[in-house]
Amino acid sequence: MTSVVTAAGVSVTIRGPLVDETESVLDRLVSDGVPGALLQGAGRLWGPDAAPVAARRLGWLRLPETSRDLLGRLAGRVREARAAGLTRVVLAGTGAATAAAGAIVRSAAPEGTELVVLDTGDPHTVRAALTALPATLLVAADKSGTTVETDAHLRVFEDAFGAAGLDPAAHVLVVTDPGSPLDGRYDTLHGDPETGGRFGALDAYGLAPSALAGADTEELLDEASVLAGTLDQPYDNPALALGAALGASALAGRDKLVVADHGSGLPGLAAWIEQLVAASTGKDGRGLLPVVVEAVAAPGFELTPNVRRVILGARPDEPGPAREAGLSVSGPLGAQFLLWEFAVAVAGRVIGVNPFDQPAVAESADNTAALLRAAEGAAPTVIPSAPAFTDDAVEVHGREDLLKGVRSLSDAVDALLAAVPDGGYLAALAYLDPDGDASAAALRPLLAERGGRLRRSPVPVTFGWGPRYLHSTGQYHKGGPENGAFLLVTGAAEHDVPIPGRPYSLAELQLAQAFGDLRALRARSRPVVRVHLKNRADGLARLAKALT
Repeated sequence: MTSVVTAAGVSVTIRGPLVDETESVLDRLVSDGVPGALLQGAGRLWGPDAAPVAARRLGWLRLPETSRDLLGRLAGRVREARAAGLTRVVLAGTGAATAAAGAIVRSAAPEGTELVVLDTGDPHTVRAALTALPATLLVAADKSGTTVETDAHLRVFEDAFGAAGLDPAAHVLVVTDPGSPLDGRYDTLHGDPETGGRFGALDAYGLAPSALAGADTEELLDEASVLAGTLDQPYDNPALALGAALGASALAGRDKLVVADHGSGLPGLAAWIEQLVAASTGKDGRGLLPVVVEAVAAPGFELTPNVRRVILGARPDEPGPAREAGLSVSGPLGAQFLLWEFAVAVAGRVIGVNPFDQPAVAESADNTAALLRAAEGAAPTVIPSAPAFTDDAVEVHGREDLLKGVRSLSDAVDALLAAVPDGGYLAALAYLDPDGDASAAALRPLLAERGGRLRRSPVPVTFGWGPRYLHSTGQYHKGGPENGAFLLVTGAAEHDVPIPGRPYSLAELQLAQAFGDLRALRARSRPVVRVHLKNRADGLARLAKALT
């Protein structure tokens, strides 16, 4: 059984039992007048408690048109940057809008342009970004103007520009909301204050760094505008159909969306979807967890009772994996941004959560701030108790009831996999360098393979770089269903970077963020094992060996 909804170059294909489940939900959404009410900005769609916040967070519906006001200003800043020899853009930001900018540049920018996405406090990553400073334009994108990572990046770059004899004012562009602490500190572009940060792919937060890196942002808005014309339709509406399918999946107990790209031509789209869906729906013990896998043949794409498979790029008439997926989605990037944002807002209503708040994100940030205040820049006061044991270059930390009798790294991983509840998942969370320690991402398929061997039913395994995941899946990990287990990976920093004006360094900030989230997970009695790599390269090699 197959249902295909196509409009504006976007195709959403629904297969199998999900067809009937989706049609039931879709009929209810239409009878309740949800498409029209959403387009009219009705915050009440997500319940009376959510209404005040939701009513102030629906500006993203207007962005395909209102963001056109940015195009002239962006074009002017691009000309000025090129005239000044600024050909390298470093984006300091967090969340889904930052992921959107990365996806835009990887998909739509001409070759030869460079966008460095700096959404981590890892000192090795930041040191690598502090190169070619005369050609660098730093875009500090922070909706609130108070995000600790962006504050640290801005301070480090200000100091580096000054030390190189460069005027920071000529090398920094701020993107923030009107009235934030960053507003007017440097040349500033304003975001839409009525658009939540993770819904800002087509706002200044996603478009400004993309345009400066050479992407055609007008084309993105054109693609989104065509789809916007279909959003009020009851049935020939891909975004509404996708939202109904996502909501129906959650109601049917298939709350893990295993996402694989299969020729979409849009690298980075899956990572953006992961951030949008998890942070928007993972709360009140409910939600949808995207599990992004490397390909349709990757470990973890197997069909299990609580998994719904999603393929990006496959057309409905394609043979092979497309015919096996519950959902297949294709279309141009600008339209997909609006498609998924609308669908996630609709799914939030179906699931019964407010898609526009993020209470667990704030909790981890508060824990980090408390640890930094207590540490006063001294890393040893942040580090918790001694490890349960050490295996070569890896220290293993965990509660005694979880690691009782365990004396090897492989046994510790097995104990953690065994602790995953039925219908649950395992998350590998790495506070390392996404570039220099890129091999850490191989932990996901290795853990999926090992879980498949150890358990009768495979365990969905996600992977996230810290602190990036704190602004996305981190909300689900703490606010979603209580069925996750967590492998937290930290590592010794070979070279640290001080943060001017702060009593802590980047390495200390990174550890505080890891321990702040560890505290939040343990407060919920989630099974957690932390492995600390005394040497990152040796430790990652030891981890890989233990898993095979």
